[in-house]
Amino acid sequence: MSLDIALKTLSNLVSISYWVGKKNDVFFKQYDLSTQQYHVLRVLRNQNGDAISLSELHNRMLHKMSNTSRLVDKLIDKDYVDRKKSTTNKRKVEISISKNGAQLLAKIDLNIQEHTLSINKNLDRKEALILNELLNKIQKS
Repeated sequence: MSLDIALKTLSNLVSISYWVGKKNDVFFKQYDLSTQQYHVLRVLRNQNGDAISLSELHNRMLHKMSNTSRLVDKLIDKDYVDRKKSTTNKRKVEISISKNGAQLLAKIDLNIQEHTLSINKNLDRKEALILNELLNKIQKS
């Protein structure tokens, strides 16, 4: 591959990442959430009621540069997340989704499909599969 094409590819990836990020910011703003806060809630919901440590939560974040502690603090202030000291290790903090957080995610679930489809509206199924395959290939390099 030529350097020109590689640079154009990188430029397009950065541009589309920014574009999707902005679309997500607008979507989650209606729920008074950031995209990263939404991801925290999803990780916690996937725990099926079990608490998780702050470090494990951070490891599961999509954005590794996120300040997970600050995100959790903001979600606690909104009553979407619960935090308590571990009963087995007093230095460990356990994080879990609250009832209000689970209810908010259920509300978001009703609209996220339409949001996701709107972002992908110009791709047919075959194109989307090819794009996913190519993006996975890039990520492995």
